[in-house]
Amino acid sequence: MTMLLLRRAAQTAVRTNQRRSFCASQTHLSDRKGLVLGVFEKEGEEDGLHLTEAAAGFDQTLSGKLSELLKISGPALKQGKSRVFYGIHKDFPCVAVVGLGKNNAGVCGKENWDTSKENIRQAVSAGCRLLQDLEVNHVEVDACGDAQSAAEGAALGLFHYDQLKSKKKTKVTTQLHGSADSASWERGVAYAEGQNLARLLMEAPANHITPTVFANTIEEKLGPHAERVTINKRSQSWIEEQQMGAFLSVSRGSEEPPVFLELHYNGSPDSKQAPLLLVGKGITFDSGGISLKPSPSMDAMRADMGGAATVCASIVTAAALKLPVNIIGLAPLCENMPSGKATKPGDVVRAKNGKTIQVDNTDAEGRLVLADALCYGHTFNPRAIVNVATLTGAMDVALGSAATGVFTNSDWLWEQLHKASVVTGDRVWRMPLFQHYTRQVTDCQLADLNNIGKYSRSGGACTAAAFLREFVTAPHWAHLDIAGVMSNKDEVPYLRKGMSGRPTRTLVEFAAGLAQDG
Repeated sequence: MTMLLLRRAAQTAVRTNQRRSFCASQTHLSDRKGLVLGVFEKEGEEDGLHLTEAAAGFDQTLSGKLSELLKISGPALKQGKSRVFYGIHKDFPCVAVVGLGKNNAGVCGKENWDTSKENIRQAVSAGCRLLQDLEVNHVEVDACGDAQSAAEGAALGLFHYDQLKSKKKTKVTTQLHGSADSASWERGVAYAEGQNLARLLMEAPANHITPTVFANTIEEKLGPHAERVTINKRSQSWIEEQQMGAFLSVSRGSEEPPVFLELHYNGSPDSKQAPLLLVGKGITFDSGGISLKPSPSMDAMRADMGGAATVCASIVTAAALKLPVNIIGLAPLCENMPSGKATKPGDVVRAKNGKTIQVDNTDAEGRLVLADALCYGHTFNPRAIVNVATLTGAMDVALGSAATGVFTNSDWLWEQLHKASVVTGDRVWRMPLFQHYTRQVTDCQLADLNNIGKYSRSGGACTAAAFLREFVTAPHWAHLDIAGVMSNKDEVPYLRKGMSGRPTRTLVEFAAGLAQDG
């Protein structure tokens, strides 16, 4: 009976404080601060909770009031659940307490990620969004035992593309609370801001992000790092001089001129260190060309430059973090449009390496622009090549949004990418690169290669990868097909609905791993 009375009293206090907060003036609301704190499930106790270090410290300043409120305001907080308390601390009118699940859950072999890190990202993002909805504009965040993951959850969870809307969500700034691990927090912020840059580019309408605007945006983002970065925005005349006939066959149908964006990040103290080469498909709008796509959902093809967006964003992040590694980024940028000048099904074009390609489907254009970029990239003698592309709908059918499909000729490279993805929670999964698929693109009536497999849709992601391998001679190459992870509905809790910017953080973590290995 006593517990019931206490619970009712607490709930009345929470409701009273809530009403008081919402009755505040707009000026007061704009100055409000919030706090996100974490709690773990206590091992062996169904309704037990274990406060994080920061939460315990906060609770101590309140003489145990937070613990008391958690006990009497409802059932124990499970992983991903949250609760907001109002008016319990003079500096923080709103305090969101979030459930982190089991402490030290660690790496899960079945899920191929670090469950602890994922739980922190999910919980912190949920808490920050709750406070954003209450129009709190500054939030302090509990490190929850992993400041980097907490920072990623906060920054990724708060991102919302509303640049073109009159009414915008409350802009929220975040900072670390109750921890000295500011370096890890800042690293997490950098990782998340990199992914958010990719999301921004992918979400923007195609008439706002043309090839030229894309290149200019990346140039602007790299401006603060000019001492370590060289940027070349190659024009159509340069592309023609390079004899990139496959790339030009895609761009010719559009009024927008193509751009071949070339980025050099020189982060290693050893200027002669072989670079990591990242290549991103940069189709800023894909109508399908003469092989026109169906109109439903064609608007999503504004994000068909997701490969270029994630590659360029990862280089911006590497520069911001001053990673001691050399990276070259290549992004062939153009639109794929139908017109009187567009490539027609059955046309034969010649790639930079001299191979001829029969273009039976103009909607299989990503592999054409990548082919020439891969040929050019070999001239830098890279230590490894990773190309990233929203390449095939077949990849979405195969893996959905759970993981990026990886096709590679290198076990070492696969291990490095996989290790990075376990840390970031943005997973990768290895796919087959059999000669079985190669024969399906080399058995061609008019040319050396066909841009689609001879059995049409069967194994479409695999035949696309086999096609790309025809333009690779390097011993360490990986093709990342990100078509399935291009957008998010509700699968990744800490990303809102929209373009995902995946797998930017995995690319950054991969590059950081190479830098560490030397």
